[in-house]
Amino acid sequence: MLAATVLGSAVTAIDSTVVGIALPAIGRDFALSVSSLQWVVTSYLVSLAGLLLVGGALGDRYGRRRIFVIGVVWFAVASLLCAIAPDAVVLIAGRALQGVGGALLTPGSLAILQASFAKDDRARAIGAWSGLGGVATAIGPFAGGFLISAVSWRLIFLINLPIALAVVLMATRHVPETRDPAAAGPVDVVGATLVTISLVGLAGGLIEAPTYGWSSPLVLAMLVVALVFFVAFVVTEGRERYPMLPLAIFRSQQFSATNAVTFVVYAALGGALFLLPVQLQQVSHYSPLEAGSALLPLTAVMLAFSARSGALAVRIGPRLQMAVGPVVVGVGMVLLRLIGPSGNYLTEVLPGVLVLALGLVITVAPLTSTALASAPVEHAGMASAVNNDVARAGGLIAVALLPALSGLSGHSYLHPADFEAGFRHAVVLSGVAAAGGGILAALLVRNPGATTRLVDRARRRGGVPVCCPLEATPLGHDAREPVGSKL
Repeated sequence: MLAATVLGSAVTAIDSTVVGIALPAIGRDFALSVSSLQWVVTSYLVSLAGLLLVGGALGDRYGRRRIFVIGVVWFAVASLLCAIAPDAVVLIAGRALQGVGGALLTPGSLAILQASFAKDDRARAIGAWSGLGGVATAIGPFAGGFLISAVSWRLIFLINLPIALAVVLMATRHVPETRDPAAAGPVDVVGATLVTISLVGLAGGLIEAPTYGWSSPLVLAMLVVALVFFVAFVVTEGRERYPMLPLAIFRSQQFSATNAVTFVVYAALGGALFLLPVQLQQVSHYSPLEAGSALLPLTAVMLAFSARSGALAVRIGPRLQMAVGPVVVGVGMVLLRLIGPSGNYLTEVLPGVLVLALGLVITVAPLTSTALASAPVEHAGMASAVNNDVARAGGLIAVALLPALSGLSGHSYLHPADFEAGFRHAVVLSGVAAAGGGILAALLVRNPGATTRLVDRARRRGGVPVCCPLEATPLGHDAREPVGSKL
């Protein structure tokens, strides 16, 4: 059961990180512009963010194993489509279909463990799942870089097929079927459709504006569609008897503030990490393998110290770490400006990576635990899924907007000097945005009272971790997705 859930959730996380490393190779093969490369990333994020809550609801109602297995098979078929794509249009469509599969399988991964293991064993199972998932995520870019260098970028998609087959075989044989007996009513398909169309319109408008101009009828039409459908989504969720997103959950200022910080910090992170692999390969002349290995220290630091950061947040409250951590993240991003044509890893790359890792260690654990703790216990799973969706939406908007703000468009990624100048602007903008998230936390986030902290400490003594390396652990029974997986 552990192997099935670890591999199932890890394959989506690995795929997301490896695609970033493959972007230069994909761009060269298909002669793509920057906007087309943005669509390769955002098409996946749009469908994933738009359908993630629906995936959790489907699992609760129709069986978590069933939806998990369907999601794995769907993801594998979409991966095959990406691998054999003859042009960019088919590749982007395949990536969008991958997002649908990810939305179906990801929520069920942790929920299966929550529902299937006995209470006394659950914490150890989730801890093993978190640690192994972190290791898989760390290995992914390294292995993907090797495949891209040795053979072709197409192998990063084909490698998903045998993994998916193993997951399906293990899940059908060893994972029991579970449902949420309290789940009632139809799945909110209307809400999912409205928010997905809104995200498509927003991403499309932001991506195509540098090409057609902000005053272009096409760009304005897409942005208007995004606004209209988002308003319709909010109105629908307020009236829906069984909404995909219960708006009442945002009545908690702590929950709303935490998700606002999440949005800003992960937008900054998503934008910077979208451009970093391209900078390393096109400007610093790293191979895909070297670019995939460049962030390994970040993963190692997260694995080593995230749990300790979570324990500190329980003792002193989350506000200080949530205020200081994003500022440190911002400093790390600004230090990435050092990366240039020489590409010296020790002097140009490693300083920024280590400071960025320190900032994420300080930030992620309290951010995650606060998002969960600020929602009612019965909505812990929903709080986890919402926090994930907010993070993905932030990354989606940053990937769509940051290149335009930095002057990167057309085929600028093929011209090292042009891309280097844009990258340096981009990481400064990302760093300022991340620091802004820290200021937002200092103004809006509050430490819980003494009673709440005692309860949190009791939970930790009972073996339930507030945050595990790379993957944070929701504390509710119906938790649908690991918050930390948004990394």
